[in-house]
Amino acid sequence: MASKSSLTPITDFTIHKTPIFHTQFLQTNTVFCSLSTSSSLPRKLLSSKLFSRRKSFVCSNSLKQETVQNPTAAPSPLTSSNKLVLVIGGTGGVGQLVVASLLNRNVKLRLLLRDPEKATTLFGEQEEEKLQVMKGDTRNSEDLEPSMFEGVTHVICCTGTTAFPSRRWDGDNTPERVDWEGVRNLVSALPRSLTRLILVSSVGVTKSNELPWSIMNLFGVLKYKKMGEDFVRNSGLPYTIIRPGRLTDGPYTSYDLNTLLKATAGERRAVVIGQGDKLVGEVSRLVVAEACIQALDIDFTRGQIYEINSVPGEGPGSDTEKWKELFKAAQLQ
Repeated sequence: MASKSSLTPITDFTIHKTPIFHTQFLQTNTVFCSLSTSSSLPRKLLSSKLFSRRKSFVCSNSLKQETVQNPTAAPSPLTSSNKLVLVIGGTGGVGQLVVASLLNRNVKLRLLLRDPEKATTLFGEQEEEKLQVMKGDTRNSEDLEPSMFEGVTHVICCTGTTAFPSRRWDGDNTPERVDWEGVRNLVSALPRSLTRLILVSSVGVTKSNELPWSIMNLFGVLKYKKMGEDFVRNSGLPYTIIRPGRLTDGPYTSYDLNTLLKATAGERRAVVIGQGDKLVGEVSRLVVAEACIQALDIDFTRGQIYEINSVPGEGPGSDTEKWKELFKAAQLQ
């Protein structure tokens, strides 16, 4: 069950400044690389009792708390009740924040999870009309039944695994299976009526044969992410690809919704967006999550690929107009 403690913003996250092996990302000397409703839903949809109406709670959007103290900022267009956003990888580092932020915006959500019980731990009990959770694994095409996608208008895919062999590879959770086969299976199953697909990929995918990216790609993570990107680009679906730098802040494993909504990016709140796989640096998971959400409804981001970093300073928060300016500026460079 979700905690009912007060929602005092957390403001002191440590940003790694020395080379480390992260559980999901590697930092080299100077270059950082991320890996990253239908009435006839199938039996894989969890019982509505599990997601019954949660006791009322008060929360604030995490990015608004950390970057924009502007009560007059225009609300996100995603509050529209005719949207149903499917999130893949919703219990991962970026995915948790995507889900928490969309729940806070009262956007209807559907999650596809290997372990649906994790949704309760992270997001508390939610009424079924607000959050639907289904059991499935993108690595297995037979899991992706057509009814899972009924009514879905938008998709955010932020699945991923580690670049180097680790415990996270247990159960055949390798880059080839997750970043290539999983993305291919998902995209092949998505309805052609989709409004937008957001894929979280990685900086450096076009440079996998160059140092130091070739070190990151020793076990193929950049190669397979690029293969996933290419499949999305050639699918005919309306897409936007987000390539983050090395991820900071979190992941918030085993935390609940209240904790996720209190998370902040510390001092690294300003956002840098580029194109052409030229950016080098790191980025807050909060910023990546917000970029995914904003790109869903910004028309000119369709068919575009963006790299994204965080730097010290104030940022766009959840202000759609500021995000539009950032995305547009990247395309004009």
